[in-house]
Amino acid sequence: MFLWIFATIKNNYMQFPTDCRYTKDHEWIKLNGTTATIGITDFAQSELGDIVYLDINTVGKNLAAEAVFGTVEAVKTVSDLFLPMAGTITEVNPALAANPELVNSDPYGEGWMVKVTVNNAADFEQLMTSEAYANLVH
Repeated sequence: MFLWIFATIKNNYMQFPTDCRYTKDHEWIKLNGTTATIGITDFAQSELGDIVYLDINTVGKNLAAEAVFGTVEAVKTVSDLFLPMAGTITEVNPALAANPELVNSDPYGEGWMVKVTVNNAADFEQLMTSEAYANLVH
């Protein structure tokens, strides 16, 4: 299920899946047990523009919440990627090496960035809901 928000700036609809949680830094996280899938939000990819490269070299590292786990490069900028919850990076989306534009075209699906084994699954509830995130960006 998605919460659809009309974005007047870009004159299109942005989606915020209701089964994800969100951060003020515009990352999303979907939790399945203790395994989390993480990426950047539709809003973030829209603001960045065309994604051309991702640099994520943190597989195997246990990082704190809000630690930088990589960078995303767009045509005109580079931005840090922040981990929403503490945990160990277990996988980087292999499709993004050859097709970083998947982050733009499908940020919550094929454009996911990393999988993480979280340290404390209960921390998920402390992150923003889709409604709270939508209020933040509009």
